[in-house]
Amino acid sequence: MLGRGLTFEEHSIGARYHTLARTVSETDIVNFVNQCGFTEPLFMDMEFVQKESVFGRRAAPGALTFALSEGLIMQTGLIHGTGMAWLGGEIRVVAPVLEGDTLRVEVEVMDKRETKKPDRGIVTYAHRVLNQRSEMVLEARVQRMIRRADVAPGSSHAR
Repeated sequence: MLGRGLTFEEHSIGARYHTLARTVSETDIVNFVNQCGFTEPLFMDMEFVQKESVFGRRAAPGALTFALSEGLIMQTGLIHGTGMAWLGGEIRVVAPVLEGDTLRVEVEVMDKRETKKPDRGIVTYAHRVLNQRSEMVLEARVQRMIRRADVAPGSSHAR
């Protein structure tokens, strides 16, 4: 884990980072679907899952997979104190995540660009979420606003 997040200037295109791994539990799925209102039988009804689902066990919503991957990325410290905003991105779920699967994320810096404001820049990352068999289950291209090096955290002035 990094002691502090990387500033805009410290991001290098092509740099790669790897997260720790995390196993998705039944509790994770149940709490998420109840909190967010994902009241589909696929997530809540184990009789349906066993009789009708192609998975045979509880599946995680793609939104949960993305949320867990973001949490794993936060734990690296990559943007601690330097991440200013999540600006959006493109997310593609490519395979199911099931209860008991273990996830990890590979992050690559794809692009960076300066903004008109001197205290920040935009960094584009590629995220590859992999399961315990190193199969990709989700991919995302994410843009974040990142603090510049010459601006102290909490300060509204550059230089």
